[in-house]
Amino acid sequence: MAGALPPEEVLFGRSAGMKAVRQTVTKIASVNIPVVIFGAGGTGKEVFARWIHMHSAYRDGLFVKVNCAAIPGPLLESELFGYEKGAFTGAYSTKPGRVELADKGTLFLDEISNLDLGLQGKLLHSYRTERSAESGTTRNGAWIHG
Repeated sequence: MAGALPPEEVLFGRSAGMKAVRQTVTKIASVNIPVVIFGAGGTGKEVFARWIHMHSAYRDGLFVKVNCAAIPGPLLESELFGYEKGAFTGAYSTKPGRVELADKGTLFLDEISNLDLGLQGKLLHSYRTERSAESGTTRNGAWIHG
């Protein structure tokens, strides 16, 4: 099953270091803050992002993954923010972006460092705009960046 996590005893093990990791991710899952997970390839960033999502208030929303390195820059903006019918040649219908799809869920941006600076700015603006929406809460749940 895609997105399935290993049992917690396998994920966290018994070492003191992994007990500390578990305490940290448990705290992170309980608050509404953006999270940046750093690590080399293959170290489990996405696994921990999914664990945080599944243990957060946003667990009933979607976990939307975007591999920023796999989508060329000009297409990535449309993928993240979507587009309206007729916005450009070939836009025959409205397409919601991944940011919108992650509403009340989690947006996992893998390889976010590959975003060009202009798109990073648009993403930050979008996040800040959502955070300042009604009642000071975010519509887009926990944004997790890898």
